[in-house]
Amino acid sequence: MIIDSHVHFWKFDPIRDAWITKDMHGIRKDFLPEDFSLHLEESQVGGCVAVQADQSDEETVFLVNLAKENPLIKGVVGWIDLTSEKLEESLQNCQSEKLIKGFRHIAEGEEIGFLLQENVLNGISKLHQFNYTFDILLRQHQLLDAVKLLEKLPDQAFILDHCGKPDLQTNDLKDWKSNISELAKNPHIYCKVSGLLTQGNWNIINEKSIFETLDFIFSKFGIHRVTFGSDWPVMLLGGNYALWLELISQYVSQFSKEEQLLFSPEMLKCFTNYN
Repeated sequence: MIIDSHVHFWKFDPIRDAWITKDMHGIRKDFLPEDFSLHLEESQVGGCVAVQADQSDEETVFLVNLAKENPLIKGVVGWIDLTSEKLEESLQNCQSEKLIKGFRHIAEGEEIGFLLQENVLNGISKLHQFNYTFDILLRQHQLLDAVKLLEKLPDQAFILDHCGKPDLQTNDLKDWKSNISELAKNPHIYCKVSGLLTQGNWNIINEKSIFETLDFIFSKFGIHRVTFGSDWPVMLLGGNYALWLELISQYVSQFSKEEQLLFSPEMLKCFTNYN
């Protein structure tokens, strides 16, 4: 059974979800568990981890409630105010919600250096004591921040979203490769193979480029620190779920059956509180 480690759900709001621009018309609508469940019926995917798409406490509550109502959602990566003076109290309160596995901030939308600000660093540092992961969402030109973040917090469990968003339009990946190599040296960071369909030309599936990216990711992280994700429904801008699953299945077929069993968030040591 495959667990999709990166899925979003939302009730579309054109003001709150302004990041979903008009050229993304295909996803400017509601996406809820009943929509995602259609993919489960035609694949070996047995569930998913719901990841925040809005920076609010209400978003985390929304996802937790969805998970309680829909067994296909195995865990939640929510949002929390990392700079709040009451952060520890909030994290303590979250302990009662076993579905919450970690947190994310959409740092790709912030200025370079955001994750290294003292108040943000201090907030991330508190996650470790509560056994929570932190998803790193950055574009390739911001990845040096991630390298520095891991240097400052080497024992925190991190998950790199979407392979660090390599620029597959220009394929100018020199800096991306350098930073990915540095990140992968830390055994406490894992990488989601997700979101690559929207890193290149949305109208053309460049299988060669995607497989070359996967070659590099797997060579640095190893299969035991890489997990399958889709970034559904955002990934629909560049393809469809069945296509992405087929591409990944085709790629990992080169590994032994034993190695392929490691390719699932169920096996990740970073999800130490994963039930």
